[in-house]
Amino acid sequence: MPTTGGTSRTSSSTWSASVPGLPEPAIMISLRARLVRFLAKQYFRRVRPDVDPQVLRQSFEKIATRLPPARRVRVIPASIAGIDCEWLVPRGSEDAPVLYYLHGGAYVMGSSRTHRRLVSFIARAARVRALMPNYRLAPEHRFPAGLTDACTVYRRLLAQGLDPAQIAIGGDSAGGGLAMATILKLRDDGARLPACAVLLSPWLDLTGSGESMQTRAGLDPLFRAADMPATADHYCNTNELRNPLVSPLYSDVHNLPPVFIQVGDHEILLSDSTRFSDRLSAAGSGITLQTWPDMWHVFQFFIGQMPESGRAVREIAQFLRHKMRTPSPG
Repeated sequence: MPTTGGTSRTSSSTWSASVPGLPEPAIMISLRARLVRFLAKQYFRRVRPDVDPQVLRQSFEKIATRLPPARRVRVIPASIAGIDCEWLVPRGSEDAPVLYYLHGGAYVMGSSRTHRRLVSFIARAARVRALMPNYRLAPEHRFPAGLTDACTVYRRLLAQGLDPAQIAIGGDSAGGGLAMATILKLRDDGARLPACAVLLSPWLDLTGSGESMQTRAGLDPLFRAADMPATADHYCNTNELRNPLVSPLYSDVHNLPPVFIQVGDHEILLSDSTRFSDRLSAAGSGITLQTWPDMWHVFQFFIGQMPESGRAVREIAQFLRHKMRTPSPG
């Protein structure tokens, strides 16, 4: 697996059997993935920036918590520096390195509960324990409230004696952007940085200037480019969109830990990942970019429901085990 300036492209299944009654996108993925893609598209048609955030949160919580976490993973509530958190501890990993994971949800929804299943599978596969903070959400708590919470919990982990070389920071979508912003803030403040970062379909450019906003508009089953400005407006003011702690794409990317990115080739946020990867590579920073053919935004979320998600989680786990030197599964 390349770790510096490299791009690894993971192939998806070539099984293209059709599903009666479903549209026929020009994609070559598993039958299960085709069904999941169709159902996800129906749900996200209702997720628009003009919908009351409370309604979005309740709907997301309801649908995202239907399936249980991975087996043999304990869920342990915690309060760290006054912030509600949740530990996910696989059996035998009570003293293992930590995946500090920031959930996605466009900064307005999501929680440790909505992402419990995905993160528990990653933790179990990587032989790490995971910690998810419930950082404050917009629009009630706009930038930099969520970033402050994310940094506060990380600093408390260090104060408790945890070695930063035994911490990876991760996140998906807005959580991926927040994870990168957290690293940037910690670096600029002179704090000790985690061993690596794992970003899944990260939202790194809230200006929406990437070319994939147009080139993938007809392929993305979840998002509409026209909705992105109003979505960003929930989180920050217009004059803050290019702030590197809001949009890490515009940051100084020197002296960062190795970064691992997975992104779908069919998502309008694709350019966020490819441009950020190019900048990291040019700066000599460690970067592994996996662009998954025919996949959509945070397709890993559907772990256990389609084979592509399982393969992606195994790739994530391999990266984490390598960077934090945890044992491979028996």
